[in-house]
Amino acid sequence: MPAEKNGRDGGVQSLQRAFELLEHLADTGGEASLSELATLSGLPMPTIHRLIRTLVDLGYVRQNTNRRYALGARLIRLGENASMQFGAWARPLLAELVEEVGETANLAVLERDEVVYVAQVPSKHSMRMFTEVGRRLLPHGTGVGKAMLAHLPASEVRSLLERTGMPAYTEHTFTDPDALAVELSRIASQGYALDEAEQELGVRCVAVAVPGAPVPAAVSVSGPSGRLTAEAVAHIAPAVQRVADALGASLSRTPLSV
Repeated sequence: MPAEKNGRDGGVQSLQRAFELLEHLADTGGEASLSELATLSGLPMPTIHRLIRTLVDLGYVRQNTNRRYALGARLIRLGENASMQFGAWARPLLAELVEEVGETANLAVLERDEVVYVAQVPSKHSMRMFTEVGRRLLPHGTGVGKAMLAHLPASEVRSLLERTGMPAYTEHTFTDPDALAVELSRIASQGYALDEAEQELGVRCVAVAVPGAPVPAAVSVSGPSGRLTAEAVAHIAPAVQRVADALGASLSRTPLSV
């Protein structure tokens, strides 16, 4: 392992490594030991210890009583603000989607095991669906949540469901992990998820995961079941997929400034 650089290059390298450690902590479910982080990162233990102590002092990492390290509370504010900025940036595409399909469009992300709605553009119908931006729901009972879960490893989905449980929002909500696993496989194959009155009676939702997003995210269109018929879904699903793909493509074209 080469010695760490000093000066400006060394500072940039340390910053990069610190962010990589935060991502490793997130990938492990939010908690890991120093030795586990060393294995994941390939960094020497003294470097790991120095970076972690700095992150602990800043509040971005905390040390639990079992001497394992977890993501710190100071990250919550950053994550929530980043999610809302993501929503504001995506609103023009959601507005285009509403113009095309005539129903309410939403953007949601997966944050701390919950679906968080970060943007919405309502339809012009007098009877329309409304979800408050910032609202949190468990992913198993929403179209956006199922769309995101369908693109996560099965082991991660099982762990999430064990942490959250699977309470029923309506009599149509999936409450059995095996049945949900079959549903997620079908969603992954067809490219979009349907919420068939699983979160709210009388409401149907079409949702598509955003490819390449730095955190799980999904776009959806929702409306009364009477308007979102099977024929309407056949027209709406490709439109939602185009917007999700456009969002994903925009995220991958982040300019580099110096």
